[in-house]
Amino acid sequence: MLTQETKRKIDNARDILVGKVPNPKDQVDQITTALIYKFMDDMDRAAEEIGGKARFFVGNFAKYAWGKLMDPKLTGYRRVDLYVEAITKMRHNPNAPQFFRDIFKEAVLPYRNPETLNLFLKQINKFTYDHSEDMGDAFEYLLSVMSAQGDAGMFRTPRHIIDFIVEVIDPQKNETILDPACGTAGFLISAYKHIRRENKNKLTPDERKKLMNNLVGYDISPDMVKLSLVNMYLHDFPEPKIYEYDTLSSEDRWDETFDVIMANPPFMTPKGGIRPHKRFSVQANRSEVLFVDYILEHLNQKGRAGIIVPEGIIFQTANAYKDLRRLLIEDGLFAVVSLPAGVFNPYAGVKTSILFFDNKIAKQADNILFIKITNDGYDLGAQRRKLDNDGELPIALQILTTYRKSFDKGISKKFKIDKSLDYLAWLTPKKKIIESGDYNLSGGRYKAIETYEKQKWPVVKLGDVVIEMKDGGTPSRKHPEYFGGKIKWCVVKDIKPEITDTKETLTELGLKHSSAKVWPKDSIIISLGASIGHVGIAKVPVATKQGLSGIVVNKKKILPKFLYYILLTKKETIQAFATGVTIKEVRPSKLKELFIFPLPPLEVQKEIVERIEKKQEIINNAKELIAKIERERADSGRIFERLDCEW
Repeated sequence: MLTQETKRKIDNARDILVGKVPNPKDQVDQITTALIYKFMDDMDRAAEEIGGKARFFVGNFAKYAWGKLMDPKLTGYRRVDLYVEAITKMRHNPNAPQFFRDIFKEAVLPYRNPETLNLFLKQINKFTYDHSEDMGDAFEYLLSVMSAQGDAGMFRTPRHIIDFIVEVIDPQKNETILDPACGTAGFLISAYKHIRRENKNKLTPDERKKLMNNLVGYDISPDMVKLSLVNMYLHDFPEPKIYEYDTLSSEDRWDETFDVIMANPPFMTPKGGIRPHKRFSVQANRSEVLFVDYILEHLNQKGRAGIIVPEGIIFQTANAYKDLRRLLIEDGLFAVVSLPAGVFNPYAGVKTSILFFDNKIAKQADNILFIKITNDGYDLGAQRRKLDNDGELPIALQILTTYRKSFDKGISKKFKIDKSLDYLAWLTPKKKIIESGDYNLSGGRYKAIETYEKQKWPVVKLGDVVIEMKDGGTPSRKHPEYFGGKIKWCVVKDIKPEITDTKETLTELGLKHSSAKVWPKDSIIISLGASIGHVGIAKVPVATKQGLSGIVVNKKKILPKFLYYILLTKKETIQAFATGVTIKEVRPSKLKELFIFPLPPLEVQKEIVERIEKKQEIINNAKELIAKIERERADSGRIFERLDCEW
């Protein structure tokens, strides 16, 4: 169990380093190297205390023993020299296991200040290798400070999300388990703890040894491999099976398969793309597509998987994404869990989902289970503070577990979701997803279609009735000559039911030097940045600022006024599509793809618009009457006040 005292010691070590080593990733690296150095010495001392012999600091390496490094007789500069010499030569220590030597492979001391090193080593000296798992928990806390990895598309997976996926997958003690993008080995350690807990910590020595050999991790980054090795070792793995491996480009391990795969693969594709080999089922160069394909390819016949994916996997219309989704539906997918956009704060506001696979039950299932999580037990701000409740994950876990067990019991056809939970979870027939043509896995889309099923009109997506839709543009304020022309330039405050004028205007030069374009009369103007969902109709040609999108509709399919009223009544739905950390926004492409509604014929649309406007006219007249009565009441009050004064 991680104690406040251990947290304090780790925080103190970081505080000592921060002046010389400002990058959190480098701080973790320095503390990792020092802790392993200290723990190797602790193990030597422990062996000697029970009559054994030192293992690591012997022969030519005896002079680097921790006790000699901390000798108070050493001068500060001599201690710096000895420490640097020790960590750079440790990679060649023949008495250390290979993975220990690998940890020291790139070890350096980025500063030469004796005072800083003395303070730092004194803090490290307070750690003792008494219990590996306790120190493993402390190391997990240390890893939580790393936010720099977001730049590479790698985001540290929150512990409660990892544990949720592990609980759903339910790995067993005799199963092989892989994380092909293991980072700091969070999934592997959570799986290990889950198996021990489920077996009440009563694994036999042979079962324990087999389990430790069954947990395997790959990562392309040497730094991540190093951290994974340490993390696994500190959680009682004497020889962790963590390998530096390019999962997407190398074929060396392609023929390996596993019973369980769990991962949060990188979301970002490197500049220049990836050069994958030809053994993937889906031909692509996007990392998120290839990782999902890889996991499908490497599951055993009855294998199970849980994968965190970015929203592009769910709805993007490019061929690679559609081919992948078709493969998923045909080959193992049984559930999609949508997570809130802030789960990865403070690293990123990217919207993600979890894909769950079970090759055994998916072949029997006619449906895909969709779950939409809006509360994961933490607030969605940058600090991700724990809420007073556990959120919806425990309920989702219960639904997923019950659904899976219904197949084991042969009663899956009778499985139903309680009506009180249909806001959270629903089943959608695979047939309906296949009929969509793009195999879209946005669960809300099918739930909305089911809601509209009693309608006699066909259900369409926004993209089906739009000729053009794009974000606006904002010229640089550094150039006053860009503003004050004849082109009306719409900002959020200008949006009204009918947009006839704007407070600001652009010159032709301003329009040229921005991504803005002039939208013709009867275009829909909608805010997808600030005040998401604020909508109006341009009654004159206008350009829009960044964050405001113009929509030109196909008037042979839909009336602009009809679409305006549809969007006006679905503001909350539009806001639900938003992503981002500090600034929430909806991408036009996403709205075109996910926003759906029933579309009656044009003559019916016209009738609906006329009825709405007649009712709106009655409301406006009533408002004017109320305002008039209020004015008359105020006038009467002032008359009585005057008379009262005269009396």
